[in-house]
Amino acid sequence: MWAVGIEDVGDQLVGVFRNPGLLLGIPLALAGAVFMSFGAQYQHRGVEKVERLSGKDGSTGLTGGQLRQLLARPSWVVGTLMLGLAIVCQLGALTVAPLIVVQPLGAVALVITTLLNARVTGHAPTRRSLMAIIACVGGIFWFVIVAALFAVEQTVTNRQLITVLIILVIVAAVLVVSWLMVRRRRGIRALFYILAAGIVYGFVATLAKIVIKRIQAGDFEWLTVLCVVALLAGTALGAYFVQTAYSSGPPDLVIAGLTVVDPMVAVLIGLLVLGEGAAVPVWGFVMFAVAGAVAVWGVATLARYHPQVVSESQELPIKRGSSASPDPGEGKGPLA
Repeated sequence: MWAVGIEDVGDQLVGVFRNPGLLLGIPLALAGAVFMSFGAQYQHRGVEKVERLSGKDGSTGLTGGQLRQLLARPSWVVGTLMLGLAIVCQLGALTVAPLIVVQPLGAVALVITTLLNARVTGHAPTRRSLMAIIACVGGIFWFVIVAALFAVEQTVTNRQLITVLIILVIVAAVLVVSWLMVRRRRGIRALFYILAAGIVYGFVATLAKIVIKRIQAGDFEWLTVLCVVALLAGTALGAYFVQTAYSSGPPDLVIAGLTVVDPMVAVLIGLLVLGEGAAVPVWGFVMFAVAGAVAVWGVATLARYHPQVVSESQELPIKRGSSASPDPGEGKGPLA
């Protein structure tokens, strides 16, 4: 029985690489990851500079004045343009390949952003942070391999689209209320911004895929217009959370959350609402769960042991244990 199963999986894997849509979509998604990495680094630099010039901490929420000042920072503008290119590449990939294959490939941006941030700040990755990064990237790629074997695109019905929009409205309302409750709490707000942005962008990616498919099918009516409006609103909300996250943590930590949470939310929507997982066997869902748990553990660990977070936390008035001292460059940050 196992021999037959392995042979079937092998045949499916060969079929994946014969799919011209995937052969074009995967390189586009990888190119988008590169642009995302550089864009995040430049935007983070712009946010930090605006905070210094305004004399206000943006980690509790960027003010309208700070948002306007960002438009005058060349580094932030360049970063935004690069993120725009990343979005173009991702939309191109979504046009030709299944959502649950394209989205997880953004994890490559985490590796690139980590190297860039280490070079810029001098905070070299530690053993624990490297383990966390490996867990993030490994978990997502494990996820995408299973998805590539069984991903089946389905025509999205009006009922399914309305369901996605209703869920988005509920989720957005919950996130806004939660933000008002936690934005003054130093210990959890950075991770909240990262998770919130990832959740919203997971819906944005799903809506973008739906709009693309409807335009290709010539089905551009009121519901598609409503979908575009929701897409733009979600993009704005997610962008605000991302910019505020740059005030609370290093860019590679932000990218870690986005590249793990974003695709997982998009995949869950694809599997549970849009029917893209119709051909996934039971063991495939088990693999999804395990891979997702590994990746989420990686994000949580990186949030706790990122060398820059740990270094900056030494300046905070946090009571620390006096038992065994941590490894050089490691320790518990403000999220511990």
